[in-house]
Amino acid sequence: MGVFDAMNVGCDGLKVHGARLDLASKNIANLDTPNYVRKIPLVVSTDRTSFLSVMNQMKETAFGAGTLPYSTGSVSLAGVVEDPTLGDRIYKPGHPDADENGYIRTSNVDPLVEISDAIMAQRAYEASLAILTMSKAMADKATTIGS
Repeated sequence: MGVFDAMNVGCDGLKVHGARLDLASKNIANLDTPNYVRKIPLVVSTDRTSFLSVMNQMKETAFGAGTLPYSTGSVSLAGVVEDPTLGDRIYKPGHPDADENGYIRTSNVDPLVEISDAIMAQRAYEASLAILTMSKAMADKATTIGS
């Protein structure tokens, strides 16, 4: 993996985990909004090699020769889905969002889950930023080696 590949991994991580932080903050902001449905980000790996092929390469090469297989990959945001769990029903007949029976649905957002998700996304964002910073430092050092 080259320096620019590492920079691309860091940039992809910043985009994905920044989007995760945005979704967590929107969910927390709508905690008390009736009929709001929690949004969940779908983060997928863009690894170009399958797990089985990596294991086969390790079986054939790594354990015999002591080298690890070359693989590249990153993460991407595949989309956003809504949480299928339903919020509680509360009887409020005068509320503008009430159904024909006078009930509203509360938000299905759990603040503890959202805060935990936000903390994990923040740590992953910081790790992606560290990858980018280290890659930049390596590129700077590479330009001074020959001079």
